Amino acid sequence: MELLLIRHGLPIRIESDQAVDPGLAALGHDQADALATWLEAEPPDALVSSPMARALETAAHVAERFDLTPVVDDDLAELDRGATAYIPLEELKGTDDPRWIELMGDWVGPAGAGRRAEFQTRVVAAMERQIEARHGRRVAVVCHGGVINAFLSSLLGMEQTLFFEPNYTSISRVLAHRDGRRQLHTVNETAHLRTVGDVLPL
Repeated sequence: MELLLIRHGLPIRIESDQAVDPGLAALGHDQADALATWLEAEPPDALVSSPMARALETAAHVAERFDLTPVVDDDLAELDRGATAYIPLEELKGTDDPRWIELMGDWVGPAGAGRRAEFQTRVVAAMERQIEARHGRRVAVVCHGGVINAFLSSLLGMEQTLFFEPNYTSISRVLAHRDGRRQLHTVNETAHLRTVGDVLPL
């Protein structure tokens, strides 16, 4: 079977004193629509989504295009679930903003190692459930950059959980064989975003 690991589109930037779950910005909807158009050449047989709004709204574009009903898997939620802000990484990246420092501590610092290990275990189990339930099919999984990193780093046997930054609505492909082999086929495909005119992050 083929897993299409799709990062959600660009979300709304939001800061609050309570937990936030932002949906897509206008550009994020454009990205999701471009993704759905691109997939017409190889339609997915099934659609799975994280429960978070930015993933569900991205998945909705694919669902409508191919008359699919998304299966929501709670274990595909991002590591930042429950955070009080969503600020795109490309905005925070390389700054002295305390939120950037805290985020990097969660993802690569020693204090976050236990949480990352639990997160990766949850994500891998969720992906394997989808593989087991859908042998021989092409399955689009709309999720998050951290989720994609956690699964692919496990697949590659990497110690570092976060090793690349997927573009919004990028596609990374994994071939799952019945004998248990998992083959990373492509990473971070973004050709469909040429029609949107904005490929982020850089």
